[in-house]
Amino acid sequence: LKTGFLKWKPDYDSAATEYGKAAVAFKNAKQYDQAREACLREAEAHENNKAYLFIVFLFFEKLTEMQRLPEAVQLIEKASMMYLENGTPDTAAIALERAGKLIENVSPEKAVQLYQQAASVFENEERLRQALEMLGKASRLLVRGRRLDEAALSLQKEKSIYKEIENYPTCYKKTIAQVLVHLHRNDYVAAERCVRESYSIPGFNGSEDCAALEQLLEGYDQQDQDQVSEVCNLPLFKYMDNDYAKLGLTLVVPGGGIKKKSPNTAQDKTRGPATVGSHADEEEDEYSGGLC
Repeated sequence: LKTGFLKWKPDYDSAATEYGKAAVAFKNAKQYDQAREACLREAEAHENNKAYLFIVFLFFEKLTEMQRLPEAVQLIEKASMMYLENGTPDTAAIALERAGKLIENVSPEKAVQLYQQAASVFENEERLRQALEMLGKASRLLVRGRRLDEAALSLQKEKSIYKEIENYPTCYKKTIAQVLVHLHRNDYVAAERCVRESYSIPGFNGSEDCAALEQLLEGYDQQDQDQVSEVCNLPLFKYMDNDYAKLGLTLVVPGGGIKKKSPNTAQDKTRGPATVGSHADEEEDEYSGGLC
């Protein structure tokens, strides 16, 4: 890399090769800090990032095994930044995606962060389908981790992009996922607003998805657990991604899931001691989760 009177420009290709050899030697000697530093210096000296990407992931996996996750994530983020600066955003996004996939089971929180960063890179490059794939992975991980407030925002982002590319049927599915997330957040108002806003999506009003959601909201509002369970067991809900299907199968209406009695049913009840007994049974049912 040194320059002189007879050498005006650094020989970056040769320097990259030597740094690569040093990285391998440090790795074989189990001197991982020095190996990582040599690896990063190679990236700075070498424009061909494909070879560097392979080396980066070797160290990423090793740091993950050593439970040095923050350092591993920092390594990937630094590498992706170098790719962006060198004009290879695709490689940057791929690095972030692969890293997210590797640590999903170890640290879902960090994986979400990496997927969201990858989505931003793809979106900036106007590669919206790839951005949606990354956002979808982030949304599912957020739901799985019960980070429902963040999941609601992530799903809204997905839905907006699907609407932008005019993939309306998928917008309907994202609306179902949104409603389930909002109801698990005990936010009926947000769930209802979500459906109401979706009426502006072409074809939603009058669709099977719309009818099912209206029935679901009605059952939830009326505290009718039977109706809610019936809707959530429809193929429309059961064959969604597993994380969203589980939200439907575990959805419980407030108040213990007691089905409201109609006025006619109340008038048909007999008076006297039997009436008192029935009232006592209803109170007991309320505290036992609504079981008859």
